[in-house]
Amino acid sequence: MLHGLAAAGSLPPGPLAVAIGVFDGVHRGHRAVVGAAVAWAGRTGGRAVALTFDPHPSRLFRPTDPVRLILPLASRARALLSLGVDGVIVEPFSAEFAALEAEEFLPRLKAALPGLGAVAVGENWRFGRGRRGDAPLLIAQGRALGVEVTVAASVSDRDERVSSTRIRALLEAGDVEGANALLGAPYCSDGVVAPGKQLGRTIGFPTLNLAWDPELRPRLGVYAVRVRRAGGSKGEAPLPAVANYGLRPTVEQATVPRLEVHLLGACPVSAGAALEVEWLRFLRGEQRFPDVAALRAQIERDRAEAAAFFAGPSA
Repeated sequence: MLHGLAAAGSLPPGPLAVAIGVFDGVHRGHRAVVGAAVAWAGRTGGRAVALTFDPHPSRLFRPTDPVRLILPLASRARALLSLGVDGVIVEPFSAEFAALEAEEFLPRLKAALPGLGAVAVGENWRFGRGRRGDAPLLIAQGRALGVEVTVAASVSDRDERVSSTRIRALLEAGDVEGANALLGAPYCSDGVVAPGKQLGRTIGFPTLNLAWDPELRPRLGVYAVRVRRAGGSKGEAPLPAVANYGLRPTVEQATVPRLEVHLLGACPVSAGAALEVEWLRFLRGEQRFPDVAALRAQIERDRAEAAAFFAGPSA
């Protein structure tokens, strides 16, 4: 991950395609933009990078009500790299950058990246002061500067445009399967296993407690998930599990939701391990039980439902 266009000089020389966008969620529409840059690099023998921005522009323009991000920056960069780009450039979205006139954007990009041969953007992408810049302006400037511009059409699902806004609403409603359909991959959270209070172990369901507090919080409840070690080999099989994301009202009534994962098989993971959790199916909302015995009985049912999900053809 390169921090700012000023650091892009470390990129290898040669033809370069840049996919541009905030890319929150790295959903199917974003994948089309990145795919266009990667395809250009493949045709020309060049390289492709993704250019994203941090913080989200809403933090500058609406500081009291910013967009709650689906993915933190590190997860966003990892998802972009998985699509075949050779690097991710993170440009600080500052007041100075926001004040850049639309006509200045592509020349500035070309000056920072002398090998720039192509850019790819989504059809709704806007840039420059007052968001005046649009695809036609970018195409016109590209012709003048010798930069090929690809404008990826919006991707639709069920006759509605795939967007980060739709995905946020689905996650908050607990419709993780719907969100995954728009993302084009499972919604994923990262966390480091932290020592817990061992309550799950005392009732027969040991859990891994992950330090994870996202900006956008999915619906509190129980989910069927898969777990893998962060940065593990691609051949390493993910482990099926059931997860609770909530405030634990029966035993604790916490103020901040906690993500607890119970593996359906043997647990080869210990405290300090960095994990990735893929959210696959919402099983039920969080609820308060009259006692620990009732909680234990429900967890057994949750475990059985998750096991049935993984045994089925859709898993």
